[in-house]
Amino acid sequence: MAEAHQAVGFQFTVRPDGVDVKLSQEVIKNIYLSGVTAWEKRAIQFKNGILTGVYPASPSSWLIVVITMMSSLYICIDPSLGMIDTIKDNLPHSRDYISVQTRAVLSAILFATGLWLFLIYLLRYTLKALLSYHGWIFESHGKMSTSTKVWLSLVKMFSGRRPLLYSFQASLPRLPVPSVDDTIHRYLESVRPLLDSEQYNQMEILATDFKNSKAAQLQRYLILKSWWGTNYVSDWWEEYIYLRGRSPIMVNSNFYIMDLLYLTPTHRQAARAGNVVHAMLKYRRKLERGELAPLRALGTVPMCSTQMERIFNTTRIPGIETDTVQHLTDRKHLVVYHKGRFFQVWLYTGGRHLLPSELETQFQRILNDTSEPQLAELKLAALTAGNRVPWARARVKYFSQGGNKVSLDAIESAAFFLTLDDEPQGYDPANTKSLDSYAKSLLHGKCYDRWFDKSFTLISYPNGKMGVNAEHSWADAPIVGHMWEYVLATDCFHLGYTEEGHCKGDVNKGLPHPTRLQWQIPKECQDVIETSYLSAKQIADDVDFHGYLFTEFGKGLIKKCRSSPDAFIQLALQLAQFRDQGVFCLTYESSMTRMFRDGRTETVRSCTSEAVAFVRAMEDNAQRLALFRKAADKHQHMYRLAMTGSGIDRHLFCLYIVSKYLGVDSPFLKKVLSEPWKLSTSQTPQQQLNLVDINKFPKYVGAGGGFGPVADDGYGVSYIIVGENLITFHISSKFSSPDTDSCQFGQHIRKAMLDIQALFKPENDKKTSYESLEMN
Repeated sequence: MAEAHQAVGFQFTVRPDGVDVKLSQEVIKNIYLSGVTAWEKRAIQFKNGILTGVYPASPSSWLIVVITMMSSLYICIDPSLGMIDTIKDNLPHSRDYISVQTRAVLSAILFATGLWLFLIYLLRYTLKALLSYHGWIFESHGKMSTSTKVWLSLVKMFSGRRPLLYSFQASLPRLPVPSVDDTIHRYLESVRPLLDSEQYNQMEILATDFKNSKAAQLQRYLILKSWWGTNYVSDWWEEYIYLRGRSPIMVNSNFYIMDLLYLTPTHRQAARAGNVVHAMLKYRRKLERGELAPLRALGTVPMCSTQMERIFNTTRIPGIETDTVQHLTDRKHLVVYHKGRFFQVWLYTGGRHLLPSELETQFQRILNDTSEPQLAELKLAALTAGNRVPWARARVKYFSQGGNKVSLDAIESAAFFLTLDDEPQGYDPANTKSLDSYAKSLLHGKCYDRWFDKSFTLISYPNGKMGVNAEHSWADAPIVGHMWEYVLATDCFHLGYTEEGHCKGDVNKGLPHPTRLQWQIPKECQDVIETSYLSAKQIADDVDFHGYLFTEFGKGLIKKCRSSPDAFIQLALQLAQFRDQGVFCLTYESSMTRMFRDGRTETVRSCTSEAVAFVRAMEDNAQRLALFRKAADKHQHMYRLAMTGSGIDRHLFCLYIVSKYLGVDSPFLKKVLSEPWKLSTSQTPQQQLNLVDINKFPKYVGAGGGFGPVADDGYGVSYIIVGENLITFHISSKFSSPDTDSCQFGQHIRKAMLDIQALFKPENDKKTSYESLEMN
């Protein structure tokens, strides 16, 4: 009970001679330090808010402008062209209030402030105009035109120095609305290799009818939305693609990210969790203060950082018709799940973050706790894994008052959710199925040991491995990946462990113990939990996962072939798909649009006519290399169009939403939006290469992440290009489909990669020969 006594700030006793008050110095000290930390945090946020608000200028530049205008009062030159005198004449004239000299000084300061604000907006709009140019992205790799060099120099000049995370937000251009003609033309071009002549002619008739009748009206509303909002796609994409979905989000929407592939810094579960959680708190502090460096292409072109705002303190709240995303600020606890029990752990003491050693102590206390789960507590989180409507109704009926509400609020208001798992996972070279098991554990676990509604669930395994399961509506995978890169680098290279594998630092045994969340689950709610669990388990058991490390070659050799690594892999996937299924299919590759304000993703339709021609040539030994280069160039062009706002699918999606609002029936849009993506692909990018030198530390590489199958009879493929010689594939499908097999598809990918690389062997051999001659 010592912890309970420490939690009491003061005690008082009523006596005949008065009231005896006893204060706890330790608690009062903690309260004082918490207040100091809170005010310090507000001061830093206020300072950084000002720096971001005036960027690309600086507060000191205001003083320079003021001094310049003040000096004009004592020389014959008036840079204000009489405006200072005009302001002075309109100020109060009474000598009792302001003297003539004071009015002159105030007039100069007011004019200088107005001029300074005008220059800030001029700089921002100039930078926005420069960032609206995307010709650089269409230039050949390794080549840069003079105009692009000049443009790049101007962007650097107007970008200012030492930008904060959100410094560029006001300067990012808006996502442009493509013309209907261009979108329909690109759409028809994308489906041509997938349809026979009769089907294509029917689609062409539907497209032409839409373009000549309804398209202009819908496009006008879309252009109006693009002018009014910051992004004409993102809010509708979040609502209609994610939040309005009523099917389970486990597997169908959530995705996962794995730990380091070859290395485990410590095999002590509590210690690893302690370091990782502390690293996340450091990241959150930088995020809240806006102190993270903004991500920039070419080291210069800024990317939108809006999605990063909701990494922490965020939960998807179920609703009957649509879910909502709840984002809170300054949450100071997390909730931990272990063997069917929920614990609340405070992350601060004395106005500071808990140290890694203190977090290790707290997590070890949970691991050592032998108490049993309360009635129905074991599978409670299955509510977040099942269908959304039963969960929404149960939440209102059983969790809107009393102790259940208090406990649920603790989960939904937590910084994030942590699961201390009880089954070891991770990559084992001796076990070919180890990545498969690891991926399934991260994606769905036991269907009741992750809180799938939280922005992310951190998962800790008994052997020291970690991983993340992330909810998808609030952000895309690169956002979680950015955090995870920072966390792993901080864990391994900055925090470290003792020789015994514990977190560094003194052990503080005086911390209050983690507290159990209390539940009163009635029989009716238990039935809902069981139904949700059975529904989720059926989905989880149907997931066929295969993780595959391709180590024969990587980005280094592909670049020597003068090919884009992404285009190379995408064409290998097309070849593997054709060999696996015997037909081509509509293929989805995710591309980002974060060069625009509030940008998220766009679709690259990878199955092009050029890709089909190349794949067929691989089967009948035609001009394969030339066709490969043509297909790769086409893929790169499509990818660049998607990145620069000229994609196909987001525009058609928004036109469809407008048509539903207006009650306009469009057979063309219905047909487009109902087409299944039988091959859904995504590359996991490496964004902070400066954090870890892979050449120096080759074992410190991540394994990337993945997602569940999108179509019942299709594949989901995620891949990460690590360093120069490794590509990791995450392949998913469904056991219930007789036409798919994830392991077999992985073999097809490997064979396709090797077959395509073989096309370049004569070129590479010749190049190697020339290099040897030059060296001799």
